[in-house]
Amino acid sequence: MLEENGVKSLVIEGRNAVLEAFRSGKPIDKVYILDGCQDGPIRTIVREAKKHDTIINFVTKERLNQMSETGKHQGAIALAAAYEYAEVEDMLDLAKKRGEEPFLILLDNIEDPHNLGAIIRTANLAGAHGVIIPKRRAAGLTATVAKTSAGALNYTPVAKVTNLVKTMEELKEKGLWFVCADMEGEVMYRVNLKGPIGLVIGNEGEGVGRLVKETCDMTASIPMKGDIDSLNASVAAGVLAYEIVRQRMA
Repeated sequence: MLEENGVKSLVIEGRNAVLEAFRSGKPIDKVYILDGCQDGPIRTIVREAKKHDTIINFVTKERLNQMSETGKHQGAIALAAAYEYAEVEDMLDLAKKRGEEPFLILLDNIEDPHNLGAIIRTANLAGAHGVIIPKRRAAGLTATVAKTSAGALNYTPVAKVTNLVKTMEELKEKGLWFVCADMEGEVMYRVNLKGPIGLVIGNEGEGVGRLVKETCDMTASIPMKGDIDSLNASVAAGVLAYEIVRQRMA
């Protein structure tokens, strides 16, 4: 284990071990490669890292030696998220266990790990049963996310799915309906947010993708009176999540 800012990451050493970690789908935060090394296995690791949008750091042998726990790094060390992803079914089971209607938060295009961590923290405090993120174009469960979540990652399930739209359609069959945060939507106070619900949040730049938005049952907007046109994604998630909480309590 390597500790970074009080958050532990798993250290994976050696070419075969790093390559297998990528191929097994284990969430890798960063990979450290011996600078200047160009042989076949190293090139394969670099290719896998790029395919998985993993941060690649080319470093000296001395740096790798410092990080190594076995002394047998072979020019490659990966840091894996010390947190495992959950399944969407786990979230529905959690809702059932609590005797509550499911409340999920789905994130589309949230690439900033600080935003993801803050949303997981809000999800926990608002009583959401889980957070769903897509595999592509999304921050994963990195050390930064864990730290920003202030411990919520230990309690709130996070699932990573291949296709957000397909997951939403499957959840609709189980009785959930979806509301999308959108500036052009109905003001949130006028939208019925009760019942089994999935709240969909996009990033502040592009918002929610077209196909995901079309799969939603309705859109809700946050009234804004200022001079700028959007809220930070994690703040928007918090405002809408607590409107859901308010309506459920009422």
